Amino acid sequence: MADSKPWLTAETDSGEERHAPATMRNRDAIVAVLRGILPEQGTILEIASGTGEHAVYFGKAFPDLTFQPSDPDPECCQSIAAWTKREAVPNILPPKQLDAQAAQWDVENVVAILCINMVHISPWESSIGLFEKAGKLLAPGAPFYLYGPYLRADVETAPGNLAFERSLKSRNLRWGLRDVADMDALAARNGFVRESLIEMPANNISLVYRKAK
Repeated sequence: MADSKPWLTAETDSGEERHAPATMRNRDAIVAVLRGILPEQGTILEIASGTGEHAVYFGKAFPDLTFQPSDPDPECCQSIAAWTKREAVPNILPPKQLDAQAAQWDVENVVAILCINMVHISPWESSIGLFEKAGKLLAPGAPFYLYGPYLRADVETAPGNLAFERSLKSRNLRWGLRDVADMDALAARNGFVRESLIEMPANNISLVYRKAK
């Protein structure tokens, strides 16, 4: 993902759906992780849903859960709604226009939060807002899932991720790959503990946090 809007117009009748190629490459690996951490029932909030393709795929993979997609971009919300209608997935709620830096979110009663490929394509203040609101929304023991490329002091950064970092900075100096240690510290300040770090395809990782009990 080397742009703020890394998607294409999907070849559909409505023309409202957007397609992010990365979604097709990582969705099965993400679902495999989610199967081990999501509760059996309840509403799952996805922050920065983008095109909505992940939400639709997750809805099909977890029919007993309800998914609440969201994105600050109205064009993304339109795409989410179009994909949901096109695929006829009944357990996906209408998208909400939520911004990580907003004072509050118009959402409640969620049992888990997912955020995929947002942290590096947003200023650090967005990550702060993300964790602050997640800390207020989630009950003790609830999972908070992040996916994307991150830096680690004890692991050499892949050349592809270094190039990606340069590309991000060339577009916006406030963007960039974040260090896992910084994410852990931010999590701790908001009542979360990291449960696991899972290696994922294409030099990405999954970070699974839990609200402390």
